[in-house]
Amino acid sequence: MIALGLPYGELSVLAIGAHPDDIEIACGGTLLTLADRGKVRATFATMTGEPARKAEAMAAAQAFVPGARSLFWDLPDGRLPAHWSDVKEALESLGSELRPDLILSPSRDDSHQDHRLVAELIPTVWRDTLVLEYEIPKWDGDLGSVSTYVPVGDEMAHRKVELLTKHYASQIGRDWWDDEMFLGLMRLRGVECRHRYAEGFVVRKVALDVGH
Repeated sequence: MIALGLPYGELSVLAIGAHPDDIEIACGGTLLTLADRGKVRATFATMTGEPARKAEAMAAAQAFVPGARSLFWDLPDGRLPAHWSDVKEALESLGSELRPDLILSPSRDDSHQDHRLVAELIPTVWRDTLVLEYEIPKWDGDLGSVSTYVPVGDEMAHRKVELLTKHYASQIGRDWWDDEMFLGLMRLRGVECRHRYAEGFVVRKVALDVGH
């Protein structure tokens, strides 16, 4: 396995989620690792969320990437496909002002209709940006193979779990929400790339420069 890195220097990162907590559950370790290296400008964009959930997400964004900008749209949870044009317009509006170096996106193979729609539209707005499609564990059992891994250090992995519990108190009562589940998935992806912990992504398209 060849390890490839992102460019050094300031990096613009756009993390897009259908719902509050999607981003941090799926790629919180990656975001913490990027923030730790410094020089990261992050935008967290979320399609849905009631006021209390938005407040949780705003606080979480600052904890994961200090200085991050949080954007929200008041679209109906669980009904995004019925509002295709509104989702498209939201992403196009964001695309007109932001051309990030890296996008963290839901997966086109996700069983949740909201996640899947957002993922399908992102490449129609940002055609020349590296997109890492993240995975979200859920009862649907839709986890599959990933193509790309971001190793996450022990400290960052446990920090991710700590921040999820701290900032998303509204979700703690759910039967799938616990430290073991979050750490377990990162441990599995870590085994697959010969690290203790990692987060997994799918990359659909990448240009590999071998001329230097």
